[in-house]
Amino acid sequence: MTTTSFLPLGDFPLKAGSSLPGAQLAYATWGTLNEEKSNAILLFHALSGTHHASGTHPVPPEGCELWTDELHGGWWNEMVGPGKAVDTDRFFVICSNYLGGCYGSTGPASINPETGKPFGSTFPHLNASDLVDANLPLLDHFGIEKLHTVMGPSVGGLLTLTFATRHPGRTKNVIPIASGFKTTVLNRLILFEQILAIENDQYFNGGDYYENGNPRIGLALARMISHKTFVHLDTFEKRARQKVVHEEEMLSWFQVRDTFQSYMLHQGKKFTERFDANTYLRIIDLWSRYNAVTEGEAESPLELFSRCRKAGHKFLVFSIDSDFCFYPEEQAETVTHLEKAGVSTIHITVHSVKGHDSFLLEPELYTPHIREILA
Repeated sequence: MTTTSFLPLGDFPLKAGSSLPGAQLAYATWGTLNEEKSNAILLFHALSGTHHASGTHPVPPEGCELWTDELHGGWWNEMVGPGKAVDTDRFFVICSNYLGGCYGSTGPASINPETGKPFGSTFPHLNASDLVDANLPLLDHFGIEKLHTVMGPSVGGLLTLTFATRHPGRTKNVIPIASGFKTTVLNRLILFEQILAIENDQYFNGGDYYENGNPRIGLALARMISHKTFVHLDTFEKRARQKVVHEEEMLSWFQVRDTFQSYMLHQGKKFTERFDANTYLRIIDLWSRYNAVTEGEAESPLELFSRCRKAGHKFLVFSIDSDFCFYPEEQAETVTHLEKAGVSTIHITVHSVKGHDSFLLEPELYTPHIREILA
């Protein structure tokens, strides 16, 4: 059984210059921290993930109304646990819900202590560095000066890279999975389409919708746009071979006629039951603006990654050859910068037909390499 804990952050300063009043961070842990406090692993989840990485968590975190049955099982059960790639018999694993999230950490749906109402539209823009820095008080809470490893997939990989370059002295190993160095033009456009989908929902109301009905159709459409980049077409076709379900709520004139349309609508509607539209906007906004050099407050990639060389980091970078979300060329760019800076780097390309979601679905392709660097 996994339980959620909460760490008060107080008035948390943000990179943009403002602060988030009365902030807290929701997190979970697995394993035991050793006496030297040298066996800790900080894990960052993906865009729509949670802090619940392993085990079962059937009881919703306090104050969380979006904890559906889908979230009861850990999102990385096949990778994190006793005897697994991230072995909780050996390591103390920490995973927090992002600042701005909707699973217990302070986010747009949280009550602003200054007004007594949900933050909504007043919740600030976030940067990747804000989400990273919010974890430093958590490490200090456990007395962890230096992590054994920081790691994460997808958007969690962006945060992994930012943690390592902003705070190089606080980790030894770095494992970004299916991630990038800076957001591409293609991804910025795909993310912008999702922003427009949510902004133009009739219930969005600039983000102040908590008392008047959620922008479910806009959020469902945003998820449908993104889902095409997460799942490889072959896998998509296999999953969609079910009966057609007509959706009167989202369509009036048009009729769904094939299983692929029906499957995609189902994915979009299901997502709205477990995620908040404002949280989604905050995370894809910071993703669309992501640049590791900017987040690390460096002058160049060489300066940025020279910090990692001086800190003695070892990098394990994973690519997925069928990834349409973070293309393999993006990890290759990261590796090129690391090698130019003289950082010890291993680059593994996973051959998969499952696309970006491979890191969730095929643990056997990642386990040997992760075990080796953790050893």
